[in-house]
Amino acid sequence: MVCFRLSPVPGSGLVLLCLVLGAVSSYALELNVTDSEKAVCLYAKWQMNFTIHYETTNKTYKTVTISDFSTASYNGSVCGDDQNNPKIVVQFGSGFSWTVNFTKEESTYSIDGISFSYNTSDKVTFPDAKDKGILTVRDAVGFRIPLNDMFRCNSLSTLEDSGVVQYYWDVHVQAFVQNGTVSTKEFLCEKDKTSTTVVPITPTTTPSPTTAPTPKEKPEVGSYSVNNSNGTCLLATMGLQLNVTHNKVVSIININPNTTDFTGSCQPRSALLSLNSSNIKYLDFVFAVKNENRFYLKEVNVSVYLLNGSVFSIANNNLSYWDAPLGSSYMCNKEQTVSVSGAFQINTFDLRVQPFNVMEGKYSTAQDCSADDDSFLVPIAVGAALAGVLILVLLAYFIGLKRHHAGYEQF
Repeated sequence: MVCFRLSPVPGSGLVLLCLVLGAVSSYALELNVTDSEKAVCLYAKWQMNFTIHYETTNKTYKTVTISDFSTASYNGSVCGDDQNNPKIVVQFGSGFSWTVNFTKEESTYSIDGISFSYNTSDKVTFPDAKDKGILTVRDAVGFRIPLNDMFRCNSLSTLEDSGVVQYYWDVHVQAFVQNGTVSTKEFLCEKDKTSTTVVPITPTTTPSPTTAPTPKEKPEVGSYSVNNSNGTCLLATMGLQLNVTHNKVVSIININPNTTDFTGSCQPRSALLSLNSSNIKYLDFVFAVKNENRFYLKEVNVSVYLLNGSVFSIANNNLSYWDAPLGSSYMCNKEQTVSVSGAFQINTFDLRVQPFNVMEGKYSTAQDCSADDDSFLVPIAVGAALAGVLILVLLAYFIGLKRHHAGYEQF
């Protein structure tokens, strides 16, 4: 027997389903595969979405984002036996399927491969696709994990092949679970290892550059958006300048919005905006909800190609920038710096973002950043100083008048 446990959102409770699974939310998909004795043998939690670039009958190209897993089922997911390895099989939408295969060695197990299939004959998703039929992309992942360890990768990972980009984050998985008990010991992916060792900028941790960076002009402001089945769910307008220190050399990169592609996803408590271009492998902004009534920038993941041919990558999932109430947008017209690490910062210009509760594709009322608020403090401070001077003048006048009057009374 195969059973699954689904937790759509935190605090919503657990539902135990066997053989047939009902509605699934992609925000926090958690499943337990159990064996004939009802012991857990395979555990997985995965957040994901997919973008597909396809050719139309007009010889143009379109991109669609797949992020709705509300019709998901898991027929074919198995624990594995002497003849077959464990695997997760997910079916959703009109002809979409996703499979993860696992293999085992003496002291380790591997996420051996991931495959994703889609049907361009689906007239709703691909109404004008030139080529019709079921297409499949396969990626040999090869993550090797110690037996009885949970694999964790909160950072965003991407797989790209044949016009399909698979986005994964908040991944927790363990195959070959021992004695029916999911392990609490975690084996981290490389991105998460990087993000846990990120330190703030201090003079002792930032290398002194041996080559001065070429001064850059203010970057062009770009507009970005993310759509889901309900319409526009994320808006962002900003000029972006990347500051990278690698091998004691500082590089400054202005992002050109005209040559930058973007995608993302929107979930009830998290949202993702991902940018990429010829020299930016990925630049991901991950937003989260806190205290049920505010949002903020929680995570940045980046991988860029430098002029010397090397690749610089870093992640930090413990940020706290761009804080504003839900139902509003965050705005900062002045230059602002997001410090991701001692070696990587992002300068933003004319920033405005709203990752949640976008109505009719338009920004809601903005909360200004503290930098903008300073502009209001200057006239207030000047006014207060002038008022103080006026009070002192009046006090001096009345004291002088009183003394002058007292002098007359003595005669």
